[in-house]
Amino acid sequence: MAYNYKPDGIMSIDIKTKETPTAQKLLGIRATNTLKLVEKIEKGLPFSVFVRLRKRTGLPSDVLLETLGIKPRTFMRRKKTKAFTPEESDRLVSLSRLFARIIALFEGDEDAARDWITKPNRALGGSTPLKFATTQTGTREVENLIGRIEHGVFG
Repeated sequence: MAYNYKPDGIMSIDIKTKETPTAQKLLGIRATNTLKLVEKIEKGLPFSVFVRLRKRTGLPSDVLLETLGIKPRTFMRRKKTKAFTPEESDRLVSLSRLFARIIALFEGDEDAARDWITKPNRALGGSTPLKFATTQTGTREVENLIGRIEHGVFG
């Protein structure tokens, strides 16, 4: 926060907030609209998106791979081919979208988002949001939980 004093005695306050990344920014991909994003997913995202997501989330590779449903041997093949399948690409986008939403929930605090996604949550039956997000249905439930938290409904 910065205080600015003008010559006429009026004070203004500049409040700097952390930018909340989008799923695309977390993955380092550019798509001007959903249609373009779907086209990229259908072609298969490059291997570099995983590396970027791992760096941005700070989560270990094995944890991300488990959440994405990618076996270690399959991961090594993707590393060699430098691309993911459309199904794997879709899961990468889904996970990055979820993480971006959690970062937004914590007003840009990526450390708090990482902590929340990896801690057991009573609303998810004691499971971590990350573990719950291994399926589409589980991901939707974590998104619903985020919505309830945003609206002050915790039960």
